[in-house]
Amino acid sequence: MSKENLQSIQTEVDASYLYGILADHEIDVQVAKIFRSMQEIELSHAEAFMKKRGLDLILLPKPSRRARVLKWLAGWIGYDFLLGILMDTEKSLSSSVQNARKMTQTAPSISDTAHVQILKNILSGEHQISSQNLARFEKRHRSVGGNALRAAVLGGNDGLVSNFSLVMGIAGATNGQKEVLLAGLAGLLAGSLSMALGEWISVKSSQELYENQMDLEMEELESNPQGEEKELALIYMTKGMEESLAKQMAKDVIQDKSKAHQILVSEELGINAEELKGSAMEAALASFISFAIGAILPVIPFFFSGGLQGILLSALISGVGLFVIGAIITLFTNKKVWHSGLRQLLFGFMAAAITYAIGKLIGVSLA
Repeated sequence: MSKENLQSIQTEVDASYLYGILADHEIDVQVAKIFRSMQEIELSHAEAFMKKRGLDLILLPKPSRRARVLKWLAGWIGYDFLLGILMDTEKSLSSSVQNARKMTQTAPSISDTAHVQILKNILSGEHQISSQNLARFEKRHRSVGGNALRAAVLGGNDGLVSNFSLVMGIAGATNGQKEVLLAGLAGLLAGSLSMALGEWISVKSSQELYENQMDLEMEELESNPQGEEKELALIYMTKGMEESLAKQMAKDVIQDKSKAHQILVSEELGINAEELKGSAMEAALASFISFAIGAILPVIPFFFSGGLQGILLSALISGVGLFVIGAIITLFTNKKVWHSGLRQLLFGFMAAAITYAIGKLIGVSLA
């Protein structure tokens, strides 16, 4: 069987495994049932794929190392993280099926995109879930894909690539240990502080914008409750609710000003008030640390050596760091570890080589 077919089967097995994990840890009974059904469907897809090619089901692969690592990560950072990974997986599978249909000129099927739509409905709350859990799903919709982890990995990558390039440029120009160490530490601090400040401003600005929009919504609710009631009824109607029921629900909601404001902010503005509780300082600190961890790697050898030895050790440590970052990125992309790691390594070394060459030219011209 071709590698492509094996990969398809493995993807289905991994998706089934991850849906099972989500079902085990889901607090909403209805959503847990959906996840359990998705688990069974994905497993049936893998088994059908095996039978179609005359393969014994005993040869069905186990969940991959990637899937097991994702489970371990979810235990640390929260199981909602897996929902974003599965959304990416389902979109990829859907795209592959649609491309295959175009090549074979076969008619499209509703099932081609069914799983993507199901996950979208879960994320948008378009199913029978309790109001207590609706805010949690709204938050999922904004954090889908493990954005916190993704940001940390990319922050570390930025720190490593930028400071590795800086260190190599100074090493090429001077060959001195102290000069490179000083430049490397300065680059680490400057880059980390810049990243932290940018993150702080981004979070703070978003919070202030949302708070201003929420204040305006409260003013509209107080000055024109009838108009807001009509808007809320229309929102319910666009979600498929019957007109009479939508109007009755809107009328009931509008009686409680605090509850009405919360729902209008969520439905009209798409703002989850829980997100405003996030600390801008915590986000800035996380950004600072992730950048600094990457930026310190190429500097480490110059604490105790210099010259060619320091350059080679710095390149070795940075190379390992680049490969590891590329490998971690495969958790989101589902690409081969070696492919992603070596690609990251290549790009990082190309940037460092260019700055080293420029540094060497500047050093020679100054001499």
